[in-house]
Amino acid sequence: MKSHRHTIFTALLAAALFGITTPLAKALLGSVAPFMLAGLFYLGSGSGLAAVLLLRRLSARRGDSAAAREPAHDPLRLAELPWLAGAIAAGGVAAPALLMLGLNTTPAATSALLLNLEGVLTALIAWVCFRENFDAQIALGMLAIVAGGVLLSWPGAHTGAVSGIAPGALLIALACVCWAIDNNLTRKVSTNDAMVVACTKGLVAGPVNIGIALAAGAHWPAWQAVSGAMAVGFAGYGVSLVLFVVSLRHLGTARTGAYFSVAPLFGVALSLLLWPERPALAFWLALALMAFGVWLHVRERHDHAHTHEPLEHTHPHRHDEHHQHEHDFAWDGAEPHTHAHRHMPITHSHAHYPDVHHRHAH
Repeated sequence: MKSHRHTIFTALLAAALFGITTPLAKALLGSVAPFMLAGLFYLGSGSGLAAVLLLRRLSARRGDSAAAREPAHDPLRLAELPWLAGAIAAGGVAAPALLMLGLNTTPAATSALLLNLEGVLTALIAWVCFRENFDAQIALGMLAIVAGGVLLSWPGAHTGAVSGIAPGALLIALACVCWAIDNNLTRKVSTNDAMVVACTKGLVAGPVNIGIALAAGAHWPAWQAVSGAMAVGFAGYGVSLVLFVVSLRHLGTARTGAYFSVAPLFGVALSLLLWPERPALAFWLALALMAFGVWLHVRERHDHAHTHEPLEHTHPHRHDEHHQHEHDFAWDGAEPHTHAHRHMPITHSHAHYPDVHHRHAH
């Protein structure tokens, strides 16, 4: 379970990087149109990660010792491409478009309140459609985290909120549905190189959103704004997504979505640093609720006898209790290492999460 605690930190770091993009986006919106900003965020994510991938490959070719210790990754399989394409279409294209259209007629406070639907919908789709396991403790933790997000969004929500419920609010709710679908589809490719998955999404979604912005009459901003937006996108959309995919691999969709739902807390904290003011009572209540929700998830111990069905896939692994197999190639004993491998049926009992090896029925 120690490695899973490390993955929980990874999910929270992903949330922190994504959360701080909101106040930084607010600072940039004065000089960049909303659609253009979304496109630059994604373009910064894709191009930044592409540069890192190139450097990683060049280092490996030079025989750099640090790069040599990095586990190799096989390319995406043809059967996985529809899942990735669906994730990009839902989360990288449809969701931003729906959000921007909804923001035109919906008060900001109401919009922030509605965006908390993403975590709930992500969990519901994982639980109902993909049969991911959960129990009362996990459900309670999710409710506490979402309630904290609602409190963070609540101040000022009464200002015009009622008049903005429809149709803009419906569009924002649909954006949350698209992001929830994105999260669940991304789980299907989470065993692949997380950096390649995030890079591909950025390189596709970025130009599409920029194209929409230009078609709508937006102008290309000054280079200072472009570079600033792309830098924020690299950290908040690129690195964050890489960490999110890694978390999906080890924690499952619903739990990763729950940890990611604390992102607004980091956004509010940075906002208070950039525009100093005394935090309202709602901030401290939200902090307590979210901390309680995370604590419930961290202390989870799901342990029962379960059977692993035959499974064949490719991902970085060590020869632990789930990876007792022979190699049909010369192996120097280095771990972790990556190759296509087959899991034979096995029945045993131990504490586990709904990771790539534990997506069984209960």
